Amino acid sequence: MSQPTETKEKNKEVNGVNVEELFGTIDAVKKAPVIATFKFRASNQWQNGGHNRTTIKNFYGTQQDHDHKQPFRLDADEPPILLGEDKGPNPVEYALTALAACVTTSIVYHAAAKGITIHAMESRLEGDIDLQGFLGISDDVPRGYKEIRMFVNIEADAPAEQLEEIVKLGPSYSPVFDTITRAVPVMVKLDK
Repeated sequence: MSQPTETKEKNKEVNGVNVEELFGTIDAVKKAPVIATFKFRASNQWQNGGHNRTTIKNFYGTQQDHDHKQPFRLDADEPPILLGEDKGPNPVEYALTALAACVTTSIVYHAAAKGITIHAMESRLEGDIDLQGFLGISDDVPRGYKEIRMFVNIEADAPAEQLEEIVKLGPSYSPVFDTITRAVPVMVKLDK
């Protein structure tokens, strides 16, 4: 993450972000880039039909393992029209959720670093998928989203032009946006 510009006010919390700690983290990473390497983990267990459950317990960062305060369990399923039992969002809805959460966090953190107070922020996302790809009917149809659109509404202590700039910071610094929009190698193989 490149250093957010402008405000470096110490001991100040903006948008729920401790700005002093944010800049402290940036300075620490500049001095020892090795601490910036993180590895996030998830395990998944099939339940039935389209229903499966992911558990997230820990991750690696700052050269050590960290446990979450409690394990997170996320159920995924398909709606009945797609032969599921609707016991959770489907995986492509989780992709929208991950994108929304990461872009939002990126906007909030970078706005905080610039000293811009956000009073409220909402977004809505939609994506287009043609099931012919997933169902194997046509190899010419992508299996995933053809396009994703995210619309952000922000109430903040900033003029409209600055809000436009702040919104652009979300996709510019979001790890999920970056992962989705560039070709990231993904390996899937049998675990022996």
